[in-house]
Parts: sequence; C-alpha cells; structure tokens
Amino acid sequence: MKKVVLIIAVSLLSGLFAFPSFAQNESDERALLNVENGISISKDSLFKLNLRFRMQNRFGVRTESGEDLSIEQTDFRVRRMRLRLDGYVLNPRIQYYIQLGFSKADMDLDGGGFAQPIRDAIIHYYFTPNLYVGFGQAKLPGNRERVISSGNLQFIDRSIANGIFTLDRDFGFFAYYTLPTKGRALYQLKGAISTGEGRNPSPGDEGLSYTGRLELLPFGKFKNSGDYSEGDLEFEPTPKLGFGITFNSNKKAVRSRGQLGPDLYQQRDQRVFIADAMFKYQGWGVMAEYFQRSSNDPITRNSIGATRVVWVGRGHNFQASKMISKKSEMAFRYAQVIPDEEIKSFENQGEELALGFSRYLNGHRIKIQGNVGYGWSNNTLQLINTSNFWFGVFQVEFGI
Repeated sequence: MKKVVLIIAVSLLSGLFAFPSFAQNESDERALLNVENGISISKDSLFKLNLRFRMQNRFGVRTESGEDLSIEQTDFRVRRMRLRLDGYVLNPRIQYYIQLGFSKADMDLDGGGFAQPIRDAIIHYYFTPNLYVGFGQAKLPGNRERVISSGNLQFIDRSIANGIFTLDRDFGFFAYYTLPTKGRALYQLKGAISTGEGRNPSPGDEGLSYTGRLELLPFGKFKNSGDYSEGDLEFEPTPKLGFGITFNSNKKAVRSRGQLGPDLYQQRDQRVFIADAMFKYQGWGVMAEYFQRSSNDPITRNSIGATRVVWVGRGHNFQASKMISKKSEMAFRYAQVIPDEEIKSFENQGEELALGFSRYLNGHRIKIQGNVGYGWSNNTLQLINTSNFWFGVFQVEFGI
C-alpha cells in the first residue's frame, strides 16, 4: 500500500512541475519549438510566443581634450540588457510586441529619475499583410537610425544628431500601409497620434503629437528588411535604395527635445522635419539623414529667471561602410548639430568623426565592435581646444 501511495504522489508532483506543452507527441513538440530566431513556441493559429534577449557589454574611454590624452572618463558597463516578447494570441491578425530594458541606461536611471523598464508595449491588428494598426507604446515613425534597433547598428551607438533630434518612443495610435506598384517599387505610409511626452507618460494636457512618414523603395524590398539594418551583411546582388521623409508636430510639448530632454518651464509647440536615405549594394552601405526642429518661442523661463530652451536648429548624419569579408566591416561616420541663432548662447554646435570595425560572428545577434573618433564644438577643430576630445569604445553584443 505504501508503494502505491508513493507512486501516486510522485505522479502528481511530476504533473504539477512538468513544463507545459501543447504537443501530443515528440514530433509535434519539435514542430512547436523553434530556436533559429530566438525561442519560438506556438499552437496552431491560436497562440505564438517568440522570446529573445540581448546584452551589450562595453568598455570605453574619453580623453581630457584633443591635446591632453589623459583619461577624463571611462565607460565600463552593461549598456543594454533587453528582453523581447512578440507573437499573437487568438488569431494571427492580433499581434503583440513587448520589450523590457534592465540596464541602468535602459531604465533612464542615468539622470537620476525613476526606473522605467517598459520600452515597448503595443498591440497590432493586421487587416491585410500591407495594412495594420497599433495601440500602445512604441517608436514613432521617425528617422531611420532611431527606428533601426540598437542591436542592428554598425557603430556602438547612434549619432549625436539622432540624440538631439530623434522623435523616440511615445504612447498612442499607430498605422502602417504598404502600397505596392505594378513594378518593383514600393511606397510605405506610416503615421501616429501620440501624447508627445515620451515613454511612460503621466496624464497630461490636450496637446498631442502628430507624426507622418512617407517611404519610397524604388528598386523593391531589401533582403531581410535591410533598409532598417545598418551595413550590407546580405551583400545585395542588385542596388537597393530607400528614401524617407517624416514630419512631426508636437503641440504643447513639455520637454526640450519633444519626447526627450529636461522639462521646459512653459509648454511650447514644436515641429520636426526629417529626410533620410539608405543605399546598399554588394557589401557597400550608405546612410544619410537630415533633421530640423523649429519652435516659435524656444526660450522658457521660470519665476526666478532660470532658463531652459527648446533645442531648435538642424543636424546631419552621414555613414558609409564596406564589408571587407563575409563577416567583417569597416564604417565611417560624420555627424553635426547646429543650434539656431536664438539659442546659441545656451547650446553649442557639435560635430563628430568616427571609424568603426565590426566582426559579425552571427550577424548582428553576436558581434564584436570597436570605435574610435574625435568630437569638437563650435567649429573649433584644433586639438588645443579643451572642449574637444578623443574617444574609443569596445563592445560585445550577444543575443538570440
């Protein structure tokens, strides 16, 4: 009798702690579990979960000035640690995308704020493969470099122009439509109505942000969505080109750079125009971006006369790269930000040059990167200028 009780107890515990599976046999289970693109679990057309993670471990240094090469700053840290979940529930038309960040920078703790692990949390409904809408928090359809995942960059980080002028993430309604033509060319329309206050906003005023983007791919689709991945790792056999134009109007914005930056002392309407392009062919890659932000009255003051300004002006970013082997790439960047005359006493003009090397062990998922470069301000390129600096960064990205 004791043996029977023991057998029953073991069977019950095994059932309680066994990993749940929709599969009825071994062949079904193999079909449900896929690890080629992360970890994927699915059940017919009722449920699908894709699970991915990635981390970026970094070491960097920055010099005291262009002339003084002693180390002014070191950068030892996990720059990004992300967990991503996506798939569908009930119907493949109803899809979800969730991304969480766990590093200090990912949670916006560098500025001493509250932890904000939620980066993306959005539900999409697909009317057709070419038309879908979304509701939640995600990247606005802004400049190409920002919409490209940080895991698909050919440099350690995005440019200084992106840092000043990008639209970033916001919460709201999104819509996407791809208009095919009789030839190879494609037109893509993207739009969003959002809060205008960035990630995880608190209840605000009636001022909203309106974003529209038009893209043209005159020679058809890039391989493996390469128009939103830096570097021509696919070695496009024929020339591929993508153009994009974005306009954003952010009403009653409360932050100095729209969805980003410190809070202003008064609300300001802001407008951002972006034009960008991506070209790839046989291992060569070129990306260019132009930015402009305007505001009718960019200077705000509080009751004691302290000042904060909207970062109005223009910026440029240019990158060129060449795959020097099937797994190695060299890249060059020049970026610039130029404030408008009315805020030049508050914000500096900035420029940077950078050279990058990437060794792709498993595409962008597992790679080793090194960057060196030089940054300067206010058109003063001379090494003796104390605000100029050299920098070098080494980074390993690992993910599935």
